[in-house]
Amino acid sequence: MLLRAEMPKPATYRDLIDAPAGFNAELIAGTLYLHPRPRGHHIGAASALGAYLVPPFQFGEGGPGGWWILDEPEVHFELNKEVAVPDLAGWRCERLPELPADHRFRIIPDWVCEIVSTSTDRHDRTTKRPLYARYGVGYLWLVDPDARTLETYVRDWDAFELVSTFQGDEVVAAEPFAACPFCLARLWS
Repeated sequence: MLLRAEMPKPATYRDLIDAPAGFNAELIAGTLYLHPRPRGHHIGAASALGAYLVPPFQFGEGGPGGWWILDEPEVHFELNKEVAVPDLAGWRCERLPELPADHRFRIIPDWVCEIVSTSTDRHDRTTKRPLYARYGVGYLWLVDPDARTLETYVRDWDAFELVSTFQGDEVVAAEPFAACPFCLARLWS
């Protein structure tokens, strides 16, 4: 269940910091969004995708390297004003040569991935997808563990265009990680 915190004035970063324990908090267009911690299938799909991408793309093991792939970074599209927490995000190392000293990522990711669920699907598609496009994220992946699908998008101006939809146990070769195809079924097992 996604909660949109009703506040008498626009929400602030202080409201995000003071969010109740057990919730992921995001601050988008002056609204504080709270979501409960994800369920098992959601965590499993995100962990499996990260475990697949990190060796070839972050460590260069069997792949090109040159990326940071991170779980749930706090991305500040505008410092302390527009803050989202994608399930996974990736930066090319030439754009993010080192990780920030604190928890706030101020450089826009090159790629984000959201693991959608019945409670977050609408938020991920209608609130976060336009936010990511507006601020210049190049690639967006939406993974649905219940439907066993992966949708890949590329940014075209200020919007994302659907490139591919993969289902079940299809082999995924999608930008920006097409160099190392993988079987989608790995995310569900």
